[in-house]
Amino acid sequence: MWPEGSESEHASEITEFLDGRVREPLAVLVAQDGADRLIGCAELSIRPYAEGCRGDRVAYLEGWYVVPDARRRGVGRALIAAAEDWGRSLGCTEFASDADLTNDTSAAAHLAVGFTEVGQVRCFRKDLENTER
Repeated sequence: MWPEGSESEHASEITEFLDGRVREPLAVLVAQDGADRLIGCAELSIRPYAEGCRGDRVAYLEGWYVVPDARRRGVGRALIAAAEDWGRSLGCTEFASDADLTNDTSAAAHLAVGFTEVGQVRCFRKDLENTER
């Protein structure tokens, strides 16, 4: 799901999450097949703001992944349904997400499970260390 970073970095982040040393994501949902193989996951948080949302407590899909051979079988849809239930259980009335502008597969998957596109954004950054004014 997160191609940047090494396997050891991801393992360390998972351990920190399971140990309660990190605050985000608030929840991770996983999907398994009949052989108990992990085939998908959704990382969730609550945000005070999300593009196109009216409320100040928005359930947010931080990450969503289904292994390629399990796609188009309802796994992603089931993860989203469970994520929606999670958000409702915490008092959220809106659910939001994002996708990279070039990730057409993700955009199509979001649309297929009922999200509506509310905008597109480009993000910028600048180092403040060792920069001239």
